[in-house]
Amino acid sequence: MSFWVIRAALDCSLIDGVVVSSDSDIIRKKVEELQSSKLRVIDRSKESASDTASTESAMLEFARADDSFQHVILIQATSPLLESVHLREGIKKYLENEYDSLLSVVRQKRFIWEEKDREAKPVNYNPLYRPRRQEWGGFLVENGAFYISSRENLLKTQCRISGKIGIYEMPEDTYFELDEPSDWIIVEHMLRQRKSKKV
Repeated sequence: MSFWVIRAALDCSLIDGVVVSSDSDIIRKKVEELQSSKLRVIDRSKESASDTASTESAMLEFARADDSFQHVILIQATSPLLESVHLREGIKKYLENEYDSLLSVVRQKRFIWEEKDREAKPVNYNPLYRPRRQEWGGFLVENGAFYISSRENLLKTQCRISGKIGIYEMPEDTYFELDEPSDWIIVEHMLRQRKSKKV
């Protein structure tokens, strides 16, 4: 889990405890260097740490072993643009609206196409009435930053989101995730810009 994501979770006043699940001794040592009473590292089994394991398998492994919590927030290590304010506002929305689960999204204003039987078709707009981006609401896309659910619903459905689902809309730039080597260059630049604005 990246330092930025852990810091965002630790700085969120509505989060009681931060748990990092890993099978790596290197990650364990790095996380423990942060020295926070709110933070702990747990071992991840070989099954839930494999390249083909789902994120839910790690969540379920934790939820079955620990019954000391009521709600769980999955925070993805690949979303370093996440800030504690996003978590705080997302948690408040989840609790105040009594959602069963909530996920973070960003608004995208992109025209999507698909190809079927060697013919291209628009998915989310009519080319005869092409909207201007400024006047178009666009559509909402998961940005993978965080998901909130109750422990009970996670165990019952074995899915990170279920039931009455809410969304928390994050700024468009948080769409970037660290999936490809080129993403590091883009995100690093964005983090530098963010830091210089705060100074």
